[in-house]
Amino acid sequence: MREKREKRDKRDKKKFKRFQARTCRFERMGVELVDWKDVATLQRLSTGQSKILARKRSGTSALFQRKVKEAIKRARFMALIPYEGS
Repeated sequence: MREKREKRDKRDKKKFKRFQARTCRFERMGVELVDWKDVATLQRLSTGQSKILARKRSGTSALFQRKVKEAIKRARFMALIPYEGS
């Protein structure tokens, strides 16, 4: 009887793990401006097909997602990032 209770307790603990709130990567680094010249960071925030990653996948806040969008568009215009994937 005791073994069954222990197994049940372990299962319950696995079910109800605490959710850790993700913070925006830019807020953690203390960045105020997303630089369009920082190609490495902008490429990490876009897919191989040069699509901009969604907030849910990239982990950025709404404010910084808008800044990332503008920075990627400026970098594309300046030919630092391709419009289409390679």
